[in-house]
Amino acid sequence: MSRIASGLLLAGIAQLALAFDLDQLSEQLGKPEVVRGSFIQEKHLRALPQPLTSRGTFVLAKDYGLLWLLERPLQQDYRIDDQGIARRAEQGWQFVAQQSATAQQNRLFLAVLKGDSSGLRQDFDLSLSGSADNWQLDLTPRSVLLKQVFKAIVISGSALVQRIELQETQGDSTVLRLEDNRADQSLSDTERHDFQS
Repeated sequence: MSRIASGLLLAGIAQLALAFDLDQLSEQLGKPEVVRGSFIQEKHLRALPQPLTSRGTFVLAKDYGLLWLLERPLQQDYRIDDQGIARRAEQGWQFVAQQSATAQQNRLFLAVLKGDSSGLRQDFDLSLSGSADNWQLDLTPRSVLLKQVFKAIVISGSALVQRIELQETQGDSTVLRLEDNRADQSLSDTERHDFQS
């Protein structure tokens, strides 16, 4: 009997040793210098029978931020970095005025894609399940401001983030699917110019 119990205990300890934790997820998502791919964003509004869908491509650079290049239903390029959101205009990048909730969402978005769990821990209770190649991270807002906007945020992926679902308090939701994700070592000259201009 004690042999079975000690065998079970050892198996339990082995499982704990193999458990995938937040630090490992942060390290995994933070490895690539550059991640690029395409996205499909679906905004589910209670008042509409069909989601509003937009598509485009993105470039995430560890040292710079995110280029979010909307292609359909309309073309519009955005840059999200530590300074905020800028939109490409004829005269170059123009910063977009933001409410504090929007600014917080942008910081959150960058933290999620970069795997910055320390940034997320400031505003959310985090619960991670799964393994390195199939994980899900549930974020429950702690701050009053975020609780007014979000009920929960669910992020899932493998080597990279593949899906983000924002569940809003009033019943709307946004599902973002990042497709054809691939890690890369460097930006193109055009991408670097976009980040630095």
